[in-house]
Amino acid sequence: MASSYPIPTYRFIVSVGSEDIPFNNVSGLNITYETIEYKDGLGNWYRMPGQLQTVDITLRKGVFPGDSRLYDWINQIAQNKLEKMDLTISLTDTSGTTPLMTWTVDNAFPKSMTSPSLDATSNEIAVEELSLMADRVTLKMAS
Repeated sequence: MASSYPIPTYRFIVSVGSEDIPFNNVSGLNITYETIEYKDGLGNWYRMPGQLQTVDITLRKGVFPGDSRLYDWINQIAQNKLEKMDLTISLTDTSGTTPLMTWTVDNAFPKSMTSPSLDATSNEIAVEELSLMADRVTLKMAS
């Protein structure tokens, strides 16, 4: 019966390099190819897939005291010693232990970081957002 329902999106694990980091939102796990267009001399127009496009991924997480891992990563750019990392995002079953779908992101690096919006009239948690660029995303389904 459970196999006839779609997988919920609220249970997932994000690994950056070899470290699991708790994020509350991940978006941009897209696999996109360029389109090559060819027009011949007879007026025919052909389209076919071209090169795999780079990927823009956005990760959002709550801010915790003393946790500067994402800031340290993007700050490496200013020091000219940036380390590209592979990410693994696994959508799990409801227990959170068995991966059902896993996206592998190759050679990701930060391109921007958005600090939390500060509002003295709100009781929302502070959330930071990290935008990454990566070479490719691959998807593996559990068997």
